[in-house]
Amino acid sequence: MAGAITNLSETTFDEEVGSSTGPMLVDFWAEWCGPCKMLAPILVEIANEQEGVLRIAKVDVDQAPDLARRFEVMSIPTLIVFNDGTPTKRLVGAKGKHQLLDELSEFL
Repeated sequence: MAGAITNLSETTFDEEVGSSTGPMLVDFWAEWCGPCKMLAPILVEIANEQEGVLRIAKVDVDQAPDLARRFEVMSIPTLIVFNDGTPTKRLVGAKGKHQLLDELSEFL
């Protein structure tokens, strides 16, 4: 499936992020979050356009509160870029596609 977005849980997070080759953008979100819902289709577009370059995953903070605490996610949406399993960039709040691509340009 082209540009698939991976849903991560507390049990799959470390293995998926740690084994990812290249940058991985993880979206910390929740079902009740309006800005998160606005960001979701943008992330699908980026996943399709940047397939093979940038991997995108999602973590539902209501289903994985320990991950949210571990990465000090205080507000959502929070996007964290991981390189070789290490968090290297954090973006907080919903952004338009062009602004998001601009802020992620160093990884694309």
